[in-house]
Amino acid sequence: MRLFLVRHGETESNRLNLVLGRDDVPLNERGLWQAERVGQALAREPLAAVYSSPLRRTLDTARAVAAPHGLAVQIEQGLVEMDIGEADGLTFAEVRSRYPGLLEAWASEEGPNEPMPGGERLVDVQERAWAAVQDIAARHADETVAAVAHNFVILSLLVRVLGIRLGQFRRLRHSLAAVSVVDFLPARVLLVRLNDTCHLEAD
Repeated sequence: MRLFLVRHGETESNRLNLVLGRDDVPLNERGLWQAERVGQALAREPLAAVYSSPLRRTLDTARAVAAPHGLAVQIEQGLVEMDIGEADGLTFAEVRSRYPGLLEAWASEEGPNEPMPGGERLVDVQERAWAAVQDIAARHADETVAAVAHNFVILSLLVRVLGIRLGQFRRLRHSLAAVSVVDFLPARVLLVRLNDTCHLEAD
């Protein structure tokens, strides 16, 4: 299976640099434009299915990807963003003030094993997201599919593909509305394209 991993377009929380987890915020005007550009970029790909996290920002991005193919978006719960609990919607300054030491612990090698306040651990995100894409691959052998998800979900998947320790996920970047491509082969998994944003360049 060839998997197009797509991050959702911009929201106001992204624009304002707020901590964003499962708050169900919509795409802003720029995010809607980005979603359309992703849809145009993938219009010529032979997509057999389009999957999405259940949150609005991913669903709206996924619908733009699915529309040129006449496909309905299929919701995959395992692709939902990390539950960051009480930190959702805060500025990073507010997180530092309310939860001293949290960001420092999160940035350490053992950070993926640290639960967010009232939320989950990144190691748990990786396990459920990897299980989700494995299930998708089993349903779509020899096909091409797209999955629209979130920053932590995509980064945790990519480090798994590359064989990098999860604590090193900050070595990778996946921009808003960017596309990465992963091939699931019988004997191995290959990263074919990483953080492609060419479709977002102005005409």
